[in-house]
Amino acid sequence: MRRAGKLFEIAAAALLTAVLFAVCYFSVRALSYPMPHRAVAEESGLDTALVYAVMKAESGFNERAESEAGALGLMQLMPSTAEFLCRQNKIEFSRERLFDGAYNLRLGCLYLKYLLRRFRGEKTALAAYNAGEGTVARWLTEAKYSPDGATLEEIPYPETARYVKKVEKFRKNYRFFYH
Repeated sequence: MRRAGKLFEIAAAALLTAVLFAVCYFSVRALSYPMPHRAVAEESGLDTALVYAVMKAESGFNERAESEAGALGLMQLMPSTAEFLCRQNKIEFSRERLFDGAYNLRLGCLYLKYLLRRFRGEKTALAAYNAGEGTVARWLTEAKYSPDGATLEEIPYPETARYVKKVEKFRKNYRFFYH
């Protein structure tokens, strides 16, 4: 009888541990790795884990985010970049709508696609998203940063190097939680 009681206690403890793990897992996923405006992200044709990793790194999912440099919204777009994207894609530009999550995300995905086409390698495109495409184009002309002139071997801005690593980490976490 004593042994059955002990086995029951072990089974109850294991069940409680499993339930607590599940509650923690889904709480962390929902709170730390949300997926706002999922339909827009999925329609972009980009890897949604990458899209959400960029969004998390850029704004922490704050639709009203505004950087010191003037970047706005979820994907932290400069108004001039957003206006360029709108012209290229025949979308009506509205600076005010850059604080609308779905609108900003749609333009941010277009920008990310543009950079992925313009630069070889995801790391190089992510560096351009953070530091600017002109800056990255200049780095690519310097052999100490890019031996092949097409991909970055080294990122000279510490902030941009940290940004790329952060996006890569967030992307792995999104894949863990959602794939």
